[in-house]
Amino acid sequence: MGTRERRERSNESDRLLNSLFTGVAGVALAAVGGYGRGELSPGSDLDILFLHNGRVDEKSLAELVNKILYPLWDKSFKVDHAVRTRAETRDAASEDLKVALGLLDIRLICGDPDLVAAVQNDAIDDWRGRSRERLPQLRASLSERHQRAGELAYLLEPDLKEARGGLRDITALRAIAMSGAVNVSLEHVSSAESTLMNAREALHQVTGRDKDRLLFQEQDKVAEVLKYHDADELMSAIAQAARSVDYLLESTWHRFDHRGKDGLGRFLKKPRTTQVSPGISIAHQEVSISDGFDLSADPVIGIRTAAIAAQVGLPIAPATLQRLVSAYRDGIAQLPSPWPRAARENLITLIGAGQPMVRIWEGLDQEEILFQWLPEWRAVRSLPQRNVLHRHTVDRHMVETAVYAAALTRRVHRPDLLLFAALFHDIGKGTQEDHSERGEKLIEPLAARIGFSDADVATLKLLVKHHLLLSATATRRDLDDPATIASVTSVIPDLQTLELLHALSIADGQATGSSAWSSWKESLLSELVSRVTSALTDNTIASQPIFTDEQLQFSRSGQLRVLIEDREPDYAIEIIAPDKPGLLSIVAGVLNLARFDVRSARTQTIENSAVMKWIVTPNQYAPTVDSKLIHQMISDALVDASELSARIAQRIADYASLPTIPVPSPIVETFMDAATDATIIEVRSHDRPALLFGIGEAITKCQIDIKSAIVTTLGAEAIDTLYVTEIGGGGLSQSRAQEVADRLSAALA
Repeated sequence: MGTRERRERSNESDRLLNSLFTGVAGVALAAVGGYGRGELSPGSDLDILFLHNGRVDEKSLAELVNKILYPLWDKSFKVDHAVRTRAETRDAASEDLKVALGLLDIRLICGDPDLVAAVQNDAIDDWRGRSRERLPQLRASLSERHQRAGELAYLLEPDLKEARGGLRDITALRAIAMSGAVNVSLEHVSSAESTLMNAREALHQVTGRDKDRLLFQEQDKVAEVLKYHDADELMSAIAQAARSVDYLLESTWHRFDHRGKDGLGRFLKKPRTTQVSPGISIAHQEVSISDGFDLSADPVIGIRTAAIAAQVGLPIAPATLQRLVSAYRDGIAQLPSPWPRAARENLITLIGAGQPMVRIWEGLDQEEILFQWLPEWRAVRSLPQRNVLHRHTVDRHMVETAVYAAALTRRVHRPDLLLFAALFHDIGKGTQEDHSERGEKLIEPLAARIGFSDADVATLKLLVKHHLLLSATATRRDLDDPATIASVTSVIPDLQTLELLHALSIADGQATGSSAWSSWKESLLSELVSRVTSALTDNTIASQPIFTDEQLQFSRSGQLRVLIEDREPDYAIEIIAPDKPGLLSIVAGVLNLARFDVRSARTQTIENSAVMKWIVTPNQYAPTVDSKLIHQMISDALVDASELSARIAQRIADYASLPTIPVPSPIVETFMDAATDATIIEVRSHDRPALLFGIGEAITKCQIDIKSAIVTTLGAEAIDTLYVTEIGGGGLSQSRAQEVADRLSAALA
């Protein structure tokens, strides 16, 4: 079965109707809708239109209509028909979107050809002329249908026609293309359409009915008819086809929304382009790689583009995706193994964007760019889960888990490990082997290739292998039994791993759906984690840094020193400076203005000086790395920081013009008894321009000293641990600490 069979079925119906039609002047019989396209499945309706010129007497017209319809009904054909003049057809199309869509595929069967041609011209002219009105109507009708029928790619028993990504959406794409409002690459879904049409035809064949919903009990039979290995292979092919349709539909609507517009929705003769990184810009509300950029010079450009697109909540331009596809096909811009740190952090930034990441990930999947970076993903692509607890295919479930994990990054001290584990926790599915054990084996070489350290790889292996441990224990074991707690502590080595596994369990449960997750299960999980926490003795607070004797000796001189060491692609910057309120903020601001992205920092106040060790990466706009320049900028700011503050404020304002996505709120925690001579303030936040400058400035305004700071940036997340004291020394009181935390939270909001 296939296109030829459906066309022949349509031709047979044409021949039958021709045999029944007796020539009556001024009358024509036309096919519309799917029949008009020649796409009849065994159970399809015959959508026909009797057209007349208005001068045929009613009796003759009625006799002709009955002469055709009664034999069809006798032969058990299902017929959807209408009898109209050209004017009546035009009026009906104007009032009814469904009629207008059907007429776009009108085709003469027999009778007056001029009459059908006139109606066809009317339909197309009206559709194009009223596209500004019609396309929003079409979009609203699609949205309502999608809400009702669900997503074809992820349903266990999908409706092949009505669900999102189904056959009706392909019809909608044709209609959008015919409007001329935006170009639609229909060839991108030709294979998908064939897959869905064949599945629908086989379903009609095995059931003997005109049904479009593919139930469990029919999937094996349909798979056999279509010569798939099994139902899983069939459902995977259907899911992939639906995703292709949905992806094209979404990108088409996006381009329709932003044709020739700027970020404020204004129509422009020349669209505004905003440069967000060398070689990467935003135009038409899409993220693009500049035409003249040499992809071979930067193998990270593709994944950085994806990360930026996710973080600003905009899609990647189709032309950029195609350019990356061609480059990878030609062996250009391939990522090395292991990945450079910049590639790994951009991947984490992409994953951590939450819901906006889904559209970007789907685009990378559809264009198969994803497999250039993560070939392991292909094995789970559109892999069905014939399990009533799951609402998504394996790959989409992992993406959804990452979305939920992105909302939990403030709960953990290693958000990068949480996000990566969430995205790959079910990577072991697809065979008869236990998926957790198989996943542990697969995640090790994958994480190593991405560039995680040996210690991080070990943690990721544990998270993947035991991602069901907490949920299973909480719901199946007696939490009052010490052996229950011991069974968990025997697996989990420390509090950091526990908090990661806790967050992963929540995200996994939420992504699975309401059938597998509830407030009751969440409360049991929290109770178990609380008891395990009490049984573990370590803590997650970063300890103060240790510096060399030489650094400590120079610090006593009270002089400023800046030393820069090239650690390709990073730089280690050692700064020893006379201590003063706001020093951390000043140095962070100088590094920001010098176009350095801070990866980590360790600072410690020694007597009257501060010793600082910064690990930074020059961003693409950085001038030459010059220790003398940094020295001079810090020296000037130590005398008067007002110009520095003004320039930082302007830079923040410049970045504020870029699109943003929702991110979890910052978390500010205080620890009163974790240090002997200081109060610890920990800030977990989404990274942003001059974040550390803002934190330091807020602390300075509270009139307290930062004696030590440990700063870490992981993808798009930042964790800053500050050891603070009152100006005269000593830790903060409980009320004072709370006041500082509140002011920090307000400053970061």
